[in-house]
Amino acid sequence: MSKNLGIVALQCKQRSLLMAKISRIAYLDIKAATKEAKKLGFTTVEFYNRNGAQAYRFMNKCDVVIVCRGTEPSEFNDLKADLKAYPVKSETVGRVHRGFKQEVDDLWPLVKVDLLKIKKRKLWFCGHSLGAGMATIMASRCLYSADLADPEELYTYGSPRVGWGSYSRSLGVTHQRWVNNNDIVTRVPFAIMGYRHDGNEHYLNTKGFVRQPTLCQKIKDRFRGLVAGAKKGKIDSFNDHSIDEYIRHLSAWVERLARSS
Repeated sequence: MSKNLGIVALQCKQRSLLMAKISRIAYLDIKAATKEAKKLGFTTVEFYNRNGAQAYRFMNKCDVVIVCRGTEPSEFNDLKADLKAYPVKSETVGRVHRGFKQEVDDLWPLVKVDLLKIKKRKLWFCGHSLGAGMATIMASRCLYSADLADPEELYTYGSPRVGWGSYSRSLGVTHQRWVNNNDIVTRVPFAIMGYRHDGNEHYLNTKGFVRQPTLCQKIKDRFRGLVAGAKKGKIDSFNDHSIDEYIRHLSAWVERLARSS
């Protein structure tokens, strides 16, 4: 990224890949995360951890990125958060997933105090899985706070539905939401419960190409993905949720675009 302009100087495709890599770093311990973040140009790292809810702040002279850690099967608190799908009143507009809100409530005092000290930097949010839901709620709270800077953009990977329709419509943050083929997490909580997705959906098809398919095309593509996964002995709905799969497809996409330009 440009040392003078930072992340904002990157194209959307490059930011999408960068934020995916940052979302993967969020799963690492502080020592490993600091090492990897420095490779991406970040000079300062802060780790937030309270009651099992976790996030990182990566910062350089141009940018501040808040990335929330996604679901870890070994973390009972994460699993409890995923299962608490009952909608509750949000801090902004409408209703949100109770478990995601609770995770954010645990961390928000730490994050907010930190952000109040940081000025004159672009603010970004990102996350994968549970972390995507948390990042969405945090970005919304920043937008509705008179004391905090408005987020530049929100990038999520394998994000579940976070809130009811009124909440999704009110988000007000540019949200680049990535969906990898049969990623099962992107289909929960169920729409019948009132939950809706928000943002700009970027769909990765079975071959890893970025597409904007019709519903019929998406159904056919997902079926092809299930068949291809079964031939490899994999359950496609779970394999496609891996952040590594998102990074693999996004890396190939950026490389293809670079060769064709």
